[in-house]
This record gives sequence, C-alpha cells and structure tokens, in this order.
Amino acid sequence: MLTVVIIVAAVVVVAAAAAYALTRRDTQGPALKRRFGPEYDRVLARHNGDTTAARRELGERLKRHGALRERPLPAESLARYEAEWAGVQRRFVDSPQQAMAEAGALLAQLAEDRGYPGPERYEEQVEALSVHHAHEVEGYRMVRLAARGGGGTEELREALLSARSLYEVLTGGAGHVDGGRPAGPAEPGDDPQAPAAQDDIPAAARPHGAEAGIRTTEGK
Repeated sequence: MLTVVIIVAAVVVVAAAAAYALTRRDTQGPALKRRFGPEYDRVLARHNGDTTAARRELGERLKRHGALRERPLPAESLARYEAEWAGVQRRFVDSPQQAMAEAGALLAQLAEDRGYPGPERYEEQVEALSVHHAHEVEGYRMVRLAARGGGGTEELREALLSARSLYEVLTGGAGHVDGGRPAGPAEPGDDPQAPAAQDDIPAAARPHGAEAGIRTTEGK
C-alpha cells in the first residue's frame, strides 16, 4: 500500500513539474514574442522599451486567458453575422463613421458569442483576444477608436479592412454546431477550398486613385 502511495505521489509531482515547465516556457521572452507578434511590440512600446515589464504583462495575460476555448457558433448565428458584416460594408459608402461603430459592436458581440469576455469588459475582452488572435486584434481597437471621431475616408477604410481580419478568424473557424470544423482560429492552408480574402469594401467609399481591379460588394 505504501508503495502505491509513493508511486501516485511521484506521478503527481512529475505532472506538476511538467505543467510548471510548460507555463514557464510559454512566458519566456522569445516564446512570448513568437506568440504575440505585433502585440508584443505594441506592449513593449507602451512600456518604453522595458522588456521585463512587457513580458510580465503578456505573461499574466497568457496565464489568465490561455486556457480559454472558443465556443462553436450555431449555423444561424454565423449566417446572421455574415449578413450584418455585409451591411456594415455597404453602410461605409454613405456613413463611414457609423460603419465604424457598427463594426466595433459586431466584433464585440461576436467575440462574446465565441466565449470571450463580454463587451462591457472591453479591456479584458481585448486582452483575451490578444492571447488567441494577436495578429488580428489591433483591427478591433482601430474601429473602436475610429468610431469616436477623426480620420479621413482612407484611414477609416483601412481600419475596417483590419477589423475584418478579426471578423474572419472568429467566423472562419467557428466550429458550427451542425458538424462543421472544430472551434478555434483558422490556420493558413486549413481549407484548400476557401476563397482568398478579397477587398470588398465598396469602391464608392475609396478615395480617388485607389487601385482598380479589386472586387467590391457592388455588382455581386
């Protein structure tokens, strides 16, 4: 009996040590920089180049939100979000500022539906999104900022294009409850049949001189 207790205790100690080692590895500088990418640079700049402070902040984010698992979206919810996002892009033609506000609200609700903190906890929501979608979360910040005013048409258009990257990862790997792909962010090459991302913000909203030949929502 004593032997069994010793073996069980040893297994527990080894498992705890392994978990600690994995956590420590993920919160080291090089690992954090690889995981957070542009978000690492953003946090580092906010800390005036203090790598210790930046790593501490990002390490804490990872501990708080790293275990989050995205919930699947019902097919009807996905269809609703697709219709709403198309409406945001159409609205951009006549009211870019309103489109920014609607895009921000849509992303906030979409993130909550996928299992992230709700929009009433914006800072926490953005932190959690940055852990799992570090390369796309900045677009969410951009449309939220743009909705408060300022910026020309081209700047607002760039904000919406950037925000669409987050919209696409939150819906592209939505793991539909009717048997679609599992929850989680889509990876490059995941779906060889998926069409390439297109710039489909209406051409009427572009300033003069924008490149021709980019597909728009008009004439679809």
